Amino acid sequence: MAATELDQIVNLCKRRGFVYPSAEIYGGFRSSYDYGPLGALMLRNVRESWIRTMVQQRDDVVLIDAAILSPPQVFEASGHLANFSDPLVDCTKCKQRFREDHLTDPKLCPNCGGVDTFTAARAFNLMFRTSAGPVEGAGAEVYMRPETAQGMFINFLNVLQTSRKKPPFGIAQVGKSFRNEITPGNFIFRTREFEQMELEFFVPPAESAQWYKFWCDARLQWYIDLGIPAEMLVLRPHDADELSHYSSGTSDIEFKYPWGWGELEGIAQRTDFDLNQHAQHSGQKLDYFDQATNERYVPYVIEPAAGVNRAMAAFLLAAYDEDIVNDEPRTVLRLHPRLAPYKVAVLPLSKKDTLTPLARTIYATLAERYMVDYDETQAIGKRYRRQDEIGTPLCVTIDFDSLEDAAVTIRDRDSTEQQRVPIAQLTAEVAARLGF
Repeated sequence: MAATELDQIVNLCKRRGFVYPSAEIYGGFRSSYDYGPLGALMLRNVRESWIRTMVQQRDDVVLIDAAILSPPQVFEASGHLANFSDPLVDCTKCKQRFREDHLTDPKLCPNCGGVDTFTAARAFNLMFRTSAGPVEGAGAEVYMRPETAQGMFINFLNVLQTSRKKPPFGIAQVGKSFRNEITPGNFIFRTREFEQMELEFFVPPAESAQWYKFWCDARLQWYIDLGIPAEMLVLRPHDADELSHYSSGTSDIEFKYPWGWGELEGIAQRTDFDLNQHAQHSGQKLDYFDQATNERYVPYVIEPAAGVNRAMAAFLLAAYDEDIVNDEPRTVLRLHPRLAPYKVAVLPLSKKDTLTPLARTIYATLAERYMVDYDETQAIGKRYRRQDEIGTPLCVTIDFDSLEDAAVTIRDRDSTEQQRVPIAQLTAEVAARLGF
């Protein structure tokens, strides 16, 4: 069963080194988190799984890495300066701030219980602003990107010319974004600094609807293929009053978090809004000439946009399980092998010098291909439990018989079944079990 309480994952993440509160020795920094040894590996695995599916396995998508800082003109053209805001209210009694649209009762303060103590709502722009260069002032004003999308739109012509692609084709990007959220919370679900995985897929206008459906279905299936049960996911179309200023239609992939359904990824029909806006503000033509049809047009855009951190939280929650093994309770993360921080753990039965050389050789061989953990402390049962709890799919145990029969024992995380395998066949056996 998946985690039913957020604290189950929060505690595991802190205890095992997935996620730490940021600046903890100074009392912490609200809504900011540092990713520990296991968390950093898992974040990388989420990114790489996305890139593998969205870029590596497609010949119509390329990857870029655009700048985080941009001049105001970019966000004036995109509409972020005028429209990227949330309704902010202050409680005059306890002085806390809230998003008006997130309040269960717009008259009741959830912090102090005050009734009718809120100020009138005002628009609060979510972008972080800073200065570039040694002199502060309007001329040096820049913004940290609130999404990675604009870097792909302003590079549309560069990519079109250098990659020799033609619509339908996509530009993908994974990178940090920053939003000055009024009410961040729910662990790594909503933070002010986060990482996005976005695709801008440029299509002929007449093909927009079919590609929108394609990407809605494909993105939902991606989460299922990586281990999230289908019943924990839903594709929810936005109501008209929810649509962003650039969208003619958006659907969210929602995940059943412990606190309820919440957005995991959005797929938006951005039409030709962004390219037209940047063309108008920059004076550069951002269109495509189709030589086959002798037609010039501004492509429409379908945008699947996901959060790396939010996806990691969902994968952890869905993978969490508690069962009984040998009459003892066990916590296990049943992560898909591609997402698991370590794919294999090498566990010599003893720290004695007689086993160490062989164990180290096996570790080095497997580490050429996979991220591998090496653990030689405590009883073997406790080491198995430790690997179960961090989601390691396979354990390889080297014992004293290994010196005689040149074989090791492979243990499966989910079934706990063990099998003796010749060392000469170990890499092939691990690859077969992991699926890559």
